[in-house]
Amino acid sequence: MSVEIRGGVELPARREDVTLTTEDGLTLVGELALPERADPVATLVTLHPLPTAGGFMDSHILRKAAARLPALADLAVLRFNTRGTTSPRGTSDGEFGDGVHERADLAAAMAFVTERGLPSPWLLGWSFGTEVALKWGREHPCSGVILLSPPLHRTSIDEVRAWSGDSRPVAALVPEFDDFLRPEEARQKFAVAPNVEVVAVDGAKHLWVGENYTRIVLDEIVRRVNPAAHPLPTRWDGPLASA
Repeated sequence: MSVEIRGGVELPARREDVTLTTEDGLTLVGELALPERADPVATLVTLHPLPTAGGFMDSHILRKAAARLPALADLAVLRFNTRGTTSPRGTSDGEFGDGVHERADLAAAMAFVTERGLPSPWLLGWSFGTEVALKWGREHPCSGVILLSPPLHRTSIDEVRAWSGDSRPVAALVPEFDDFLRPEEARQKFAVAPNVEVVAVDGAKHLWVGENYTRIVLDEIVRRVNPAAHPLPTRWDGPLASA
């Protein structure tokens, strides 16, 4: 059966509910999606948008990454709710930490990646998740960082500057009509770390609504994380994920 890959289409993968344990004793709920029959070539460690504004592990770009990329690009996708965040998967322990206490949440995710032997972890942050990645990602052996709609509200100029000269690739996908940080201002603010690649996305807004923008984002992710799988197909010939 051939279907167009869009919306809520979920492609086959090995999916399991997981829990992460933080150094301050919290249990975070999440999901790991792996290629159905192959070993993953790389891993996306996802960091969701602001939970106090409705962000969680099922925010649509992250959900679609987990639904599509194990099958289309042989990627492992780890999603989880940061402290105090609720989704259909459940509620993580603790309370929102304004990007500070989430340092321990990211550490727990990276420890899980190590324990499971998942390869080449990339941090994929969206909005608030970019703040966590920029503030604390340098502490971990990630292969690179992808930032979706970075607001740079909680990330200081010194924290951005700290990435200057880092050998790992950092790419910021910035919507033309973002609510918080648009491409020209993004270029100015990231100028203290000139190795950060700012990618302006014409017509896009902060939430990347619309299949066209979903495809652009997932393509840009795969272009960096597994170039051999780029560009992603727009149709799937085969069975869909089992219910």
